[in-house]
Amino acid sequence: MATRRCGARRRPRISSRCVARERSIPVKPIVFFGMLACSAAAFGVAEKQAIRVVRDIAYEVKVGQATDKNKLDLYLPRDAKGVPVIVSLYGGGLTAGDKKGQAFVGQRFASAGIATAVANYRLTPEVAHPVHVQDAAAAFAWVKRHIAEYGGNPDQVFVIGHSAGAYLAALLATDERYLAAHSLSQRDIRGVVPVSGFYWVERTGVAPDRDKRIWGSDERAWVDASPAHHLQAHVPPMLVLDADGDDEWRRVQNAEAVEAMRKAGNSRVEIVQIEGRTHNTIWSRLNEDSDEVSDRIVQFVRKVSGDRATF
Repeated sequence: MATRRCGARRRPRISSRCVARERSIPVKPIVFFGMLACSAAAFGVAEKQAIRVVRDIAYEVKVGQATDKNKLDLYLPRDAKGVPVIVSLYGGGLTAGDKKGQAFVGQRFASAGIATAVANYRLTPEVAHPVHVQDAAAAFAWVKRHIAEYGGNPDQVFVIGHSAGAYLAALLATDERYLAAHSLSQRDIRGVVPVSGFYWVERTGVAPDRDKRIWGSDERAWVDASPAHHLQAHVPPMLVLDADGDDEWRRVQNAEAVEAMRKAGNSRVEIVQIEGRTHNTIWSRLNEDSDEVSDRIVQFVRKVSGDRATF
C-alpha cells in the first residue's frame, strides 16, 4: 500500500485533587517505520521509554453533575520534559466503553515518548448528545491546562479516537462551540487522528439505525451533530485512518469527509486505509510490535509537533 505522507527532570508534584496511583512499566525496543514522507532512517530504532501511570484524575464538567465517568488516566514517559501529548477517546457507540480497557493505548504511546491521557466520558442512556462531546471538551481542557505539571507540552496536544471516539475527536476539531465553552478553540488542538469514525450523523449506519436516545429523533439535530456540517478552513492537521474491513458506509464517509475538508480549504488532511484489519482490530492491535496504525500515529505526532521533546 502506498504511503500518503519522520534530561531527566524532577518528578512533578501531583495535585491532591487527583487520585494518583503510579507504577513504572518497563517495555521493549520498537522500530518506527516511515510515513508521511518520513523514512524509517529518520527515526531509526528507538528504545521504548519506561512509563509511569497516574489514574483517576477528575476533570471538571460544565454540564450536569460529574460522575465517575468524568475521570482520565495519564500514561507518562517517566523522565520526560516538554513531550507532545495525546488525548485518547475510546469507541463503543457512545453507549459503552471505559478507560480501564484502554491501558494498551496509553502504554503504546507513552512508551514512544508521548504523554497520553485516556479519558472516560458519560454514556447513553444516562446522557444524550451533546454531553458526550462536552465531556470530551472538558477532558481536553483539563489536559491543556495541567499537562505541563506532568512533563507534557500544552502547545502540542493531539486528539485521537476510535469509532464513536473518532467521531467525538472530529466533532471537537470542527465545531468550535465545545472548546469555546472552556475559552479554547480548534487552534488549541495540534492535530487529530480519527480511526474508523463517521462524519454524517444523519446518514445510514448512524442515527437512523441506532438507539434514538443517543442523538434523538430530530433530523435537524442529527445534521447539527455532524462534523461534516461544521467544516471551515482552520481544521487542525488531520490523519484519517480506516480499515479495509470496515463497513462500506463507514469507508465512504471517511473518504468523502477528507474530500470535503480539502474543499473547505484544509490542505493538511490525509487518509490512509489499513489493509487486513477489521473495525475492531484496527484499534485493538495498537500495542503490538510494528503495528502500522500506532506507528503512523506516532510519526504523525512527531512530524506535526516538530519532535521538540527531550527525554
